[in-house]
Amino acid sequence: MRWDTPEKLKMLLCELVSWESQTLTKGEQEFSKKLYAKFQLLPYFQTNRDYLQTVDVEGGRQVVSAMYKHPQVKKTVVLISHFDTVQIEEYGALMPLATLPEELTQAFKEEKGMLNEQAQKDLETGDYLFGRGVMDMKMGLALHMQVLERAIEERWEMNLLLITVPDEEVNSAGMRKAAVHIAQIAESYELDICLFLNSEPSFSQDPYDLQEYIYTGSIGKVMPAALFYGKETHVGEPLKGLSAPFMSAFLATEMEWNDAFCETVYGERTPLPVALKLQDLKEQYSTQTPYRAVAMYNVFLMKRSAAEILDLFEQVTARAMEKCQERYDEVCAKMNINPLGKIRTIRYSELLSYAKKKLGEPAVEKLIEEVIARLDLDERDQSFFIADKLMIHCQELAPAVVVLFVPPFYPAVNSSDHPLAKKAIELVLQASKPYEIPLQQVHYFNGISDLSYCQLSEDNGWQAYEMNTPVWKRTYDIPFDHIAKFKAPVLNVGPYGKDAHQISERLHMKSAFYEMPDLIYQLLRFVDKETMNK
Repeated sequence: MRWDTPEKLKMLLCELVSWESQTLTKGEQEFSKKLYAKFQLLPYFQTNRDYLQTVDVEGGRQVVSAMYKHPQVKKTVVLISHFDTVQIEEYGALMPLATLPEELTQAFKEEKGMLNEQAQKDLETGDYLFGRGVMDMKMGLALHMQVLERAIEERWEMNLLLITVPDEEVNSAGMRKAAVHIAQIAESYELDICLFLNSEPSFSQDPYDLQEYIYTGSIGKVMPAALFYGKETHVGEPLKGLSAPFMSAFLATEMEWNDAFCETVYGERTPLPVALKLQDLKEQYSTQTPYRAVAMYNVFLMKRSAAEILDLFEQVTARAMEKCQERYDEVCAKMNINPLGKIRTIRYSELLSYAKKKLGEPAVEKLIEEVIARLDLDERDQSFFIADKLMIHCQELAPAVVVLFVPPFYPAVNSSDHPLAKKAIELVLQASKPYEIPLQQVHYFNGISDLSYCQLSEDNGWQAYEMNTPVWKRTYDIPFDHIAKFKAPVLNVGPYGKDAHQISERLHMKSAFYEMPDLIYQLLRFVDKETMNK
């Protein structure tokens, strides 16, 4: 079983893609088993059984870990990838071909209208392979499998630890489990990790962007959220209450596209924040006004910590509620109605502390466990309903907005100033010249990646995040203590592709099967020489 030629590498990719593995499906559960069985066919893992492992992840899924270990060497490169994909419904009538790249690419020639204009042009060139997962990111896994096999065959004097995970597209449960596993493996075998190498694809910046990118970091993401708790009333007496949708509208206006949340680092700028959810919690129709609502926002990070984002979000929320109060008071005065009171802005940690003092810790724990036990709620809804349960028992705090965090949290990581990363980038840029690749360094991978769990800055605002995430250590956590042990730089070097998460997802075949295998090989041999004494 060799993956040492472009043709064989393409066959490997097509096989991996054919193992359908949409996140939170049976296919995702089965993928790890199929991959584990494939690695077992390599004589190396038949002899070194302990070097091939799986790690259980919630939902019947598994991380696959495959290590090449030189008996006298500690220096180790960790190869990171994910094997889950997003859904395939958008392929419509071609859905049965969505995970059969060669067949789908051929079928698109008869159904060009399903593709955008630029994708049609790329199809006509014959340079691209279409299909769900070809770009994001089973090609990255295939490249890692190829280089692992090569290290085994050539008996490299360095170690490679291949880690491929499920669930990157939703909560990164796989990588959060893998971080613990990597730390344990490193301790057990006395490994000195010198580099974390991901091979997520190079993301084009626009449909006509022909530039290719390598990344020395990965953008972070955190989701500040709010529970709006007003006062119920009959629609016939609207000013005797305060509707939560009314309150939420003021925060929506203040938060959406608020550039105060943007950062510019190394000349790169984070995207503007946007709402990912905005709804009331009223479960059925009635003439009672909705008095509870929730909202959550996507905020990207580079240098800021979660604590800084919470401080800023709290300030913006308080300002929004001041404007809401002004409008409410104005209407009440006009209608000669006494207002209900001032709208508070409180943190979840403050609400939790208040509830424990009022109800007692056992009673609060029971309320929380009732929410956690609900199988119809994901981690985000669990967070909202925990805060909601506590507010129902602490209505004297209303009207109020409770600010909190909901999962997931991706800390930003960056190694642009690390000496090894600097030299590695120079090497890759130089090695790419014979291929005439328009390659350029980007400091933050903008697609969000599992590299977020391979490195931590000194202050990521962990405590503020932990204290204000209602499901923390219940249904969601991040192994900060294990990640803090990692001191190696991070890099992302992967193949060129376009339109991740779209029907037109496609992979540039020359980049994937010819150029990237050589560049990754040269990169790893360079790292080997640079870390000779480790």
